[in-house]
Amino acid sequence: QAEINEVPCITSDAPWQPYFFGRGGNPAKGFDWTYHFFWGLEDVIAVFLNLWNSLDTNKVVGALWPNDSDGNAWGDKKLGFPPVLAAKGFKLIDTGRYQQLNNDFSAQISAFKKAKVEIVSGVMIPPDFTTFWTQAAQQGFKPKAVTVGKALLFPAAIEALGDRGTGLSSEVWWTPSHPFRSSLTGDSAGQLSAAYEKNTGKQWTQPIGFRHALFEVAANVLGRTKDVNSPKSIVQAIADTKLDTIVGRVHWGGKPVKNVSKTPLVGGQWVRGSKHKYDLQVVNNKTATNIPVKGVMKPI
Repeated sequence: QAEINEVPCITSDAPWQPYFFGRGGNPAKGFDWTYHFFWGLEDVIAVFLNLWNSLDTNKVVGALWPNDSDGNAWGDKKLGFPPVLAAKGFKLIDTGRYQQLNNDFSAQISAFKKAKVEIVSGVMIPPDFTTFWTQAAQQGFKPKAVTVGKALLFPAAIEALGDRGTGLSSEVWWTPSHPFRSSLTGDSAGQLSAAYEKNTGKQWTQPIGFRHALFEVAANVLGRTKDVNSPKSIVQAIADTKLDTIVGRVHWGGKPVKNVSKTPLVGGQWVRGSKHKYDLQVVNNKTATNIPVKGVMKPI
């Protein structure tokens, strides 16, 4: 709607491919009014592979990809995980797309056990992962690594798993340890997280940094806009942005496409915490070495 109605728009919190190609984006042309900052599918693939390569496994991966835009993108035979896994020497066990809010993953678990799967991956909503992981325990399926997008991002989802949250792994967008500061307040990532926990009584979550960064970018853009009553003037200021934010550098310089600025992504694993029941530790930073590592990837 923003593009159709010529309204300047800045977004985040979604991999750039669905944002761009999901609207029929043409890399040679891009869009005129809508801009995005986040990471991409190529980054999450690299992060997951780095996590798995740090463990001693048989390189057999069981996929849990739902029948939605994310699942279809991750499982795409040309642009998703399959070709990269094959090129890197992994064997993929793909049982097909499942419908979300599935109450029975017995078929997938049986196929994984038969193929001796030691790594499970996917992009799942929390209720589906809880169902799968509970049934995996009931059916004696014990992989060495479970690295899943979306479902394992939030502490509440991990706590809901009881003692079986330890060792699960996922992509990490942002943490209190990220070496960035707010251009608005000067606060570090750690200070922003601490303020959030103090004021809400809740544990920090990854989207907090990106929510804050949206305000940073908006304030910076409006501060540079020559005529705030002119949408064209505002969108020109967006396109000219070069700003160091609490999630890293935001700069629409044409890569990977005109309307996307990429932010760093690393790999993390949930461990027992001291202050909180579980903490998300960065355990692999090969994709962004400026992000500090807090632990070592361990098998479940």
